[in-house]
Amino acid sequence: MSEDRRHNQHIVISRTDGIGDVTLTLPVAGVLKRHFPTCKVSFLGRDYTQAIIAHCEHVDTCLSWDDLSALSPKDQIRAFEKLEADVFIHVFPVKEIARLAKKAEIPIRIGTSHRVYHLNTCNKLINLGRKNSDLHEAQLNVKLLSPLGITDEMSKDDIPELYGFHSEEPLTPDGTSALDDSRFNLIIHPRSKGSAREWGVENYVQLLKLLPQDTFNVILTGTKEEGAAIRGNLFSENPELTDLSGRLDLAELINFIGHADGLLAASTGPLHIASALGKHAIGIYAPRRPIHPVRWAPLGTQAKYFVLEKKCGECKNDEKCACIAAIPPQEVLTHLLECSKGN
Repeated sequence: MSEDRRHNQHIVISRTDGIGDVTLTLPVAGVLKRHFPTCKVSFLGRDYTQAIIAHCEHVDTCLSWDDLSALSPKDQIRAFEKLEADVFIHVFPVKEIARLAKKAEIPIRIGTSHRVYHLNTCNKLINLGRKNSDLHEAQLNVKLLSPLGITDEMSKDDIPELYGFHSEEPLTPDGTSALDDSRFNLIIHPRSKGSAREWGVENYVQLLKLLPQDTFNVILTGTKEEGAAIRGNLFSENPELTDLSGRLDLAELINFIGHADGLLAASTGPLHIASALGKHAIGIYAPRRPIHPVRWAPLGTQAKYFVLEKKCGECKNDEKCACIAAIPPQEVLTHLLECSKGN
């Protein structure tokens, strides 16, 4: 492909899994725009992550896998053909999507060689294994660009400037009333919908007891079901806590995080949203590979994580993790107090 053609190519990034996964894939679009400023970047994702994709300045078009997967097989192929894509990057491998990209005869189809079905559907294979890698998820994603001549060695410190993630929309009335300009607005997002090991409600209760109320305004977020499961314990000890659980959709949550000062959570999507927005993103992690912070830490200009430095495999088949629960609230408090001083 000529250099001029490469700069004007249409590149599709495919990542159809969770909120945090998609957020950590946005730097791929940033790298593409850095190398090929006039290329068109489309992002194929699920409907529930479209708000993430839409807030990225590096993405030109959002594509819905929910809509495409609902079509007949023939119409799916036609839809892929109409994209007139030059490159299709399977960041999150999905067999059906890989087959469609091949049937649509997209010229360059990039994927990991660690999926058997990619051997027949991709023509640019990368020896990329994630589970045992010592690279961060965002770094691994960028590795898939090597067939395009992009072989930059990205450090974790390079990632924040590549998100291109912004939130400028006005707040909802609930969001506006929940914030206090005279205090550090801290969002706590205790649950993870089962996607991560959790610190435990008891630790949040202890932390909230330690936080000085004249310095911190604390807001609870999460789904309606998560709020119902934990608010009793939290509010019995912390009546000043503001509860927004179940009251914000994803776009509204992004905007709310953008107006807050910091967010405390386990390894969840909202934590990565906060880090991409340049907020104080404080993560609580288990030390077990591959869910440890080496792979999934928040990457941002004001990101921080806590993890117990020990080898751990005891929670492999159990939702509860003694290692993450053992992280002292006092340590988190010390960091939050430092954050509030600079605010």
